[in-house]
Amino acid sequence: MFTDENDKMNLALKDVGGELLIVSQFTLYGDCSGGFRPSFIEAARPEVAEPLYEYFCEECSKNGINVERGIFGADMKVNLLNDGPVTILIER
Repeated sequence: MFTDENDKMNLALKDVGGELLIVSQFTLYGDCSGGFRPSFIEAARPEVAEPLYEYFCEECSKNGINVERGIFGADMKVNLLNDGPVTILIER
């Protein structure tokens, strides 16, 4: 999802020597279809979500990617610089 020498999105994270900061954030699963107040009913409970978070981090590490982690369930302040014209939502 990174641009190559022809400005085409043909490169993977490993191709560009990238790293990951993986921060759990259940609020990303907020459903606002019923109004302005988000519902988190469909978000996984911590006893399910935390092992999934740890599994994802480990799988990324196994693929040779340097992974830094947030603290599951903590109130964290994260600064972010989005460098690019796109945001991609990946669902599986």
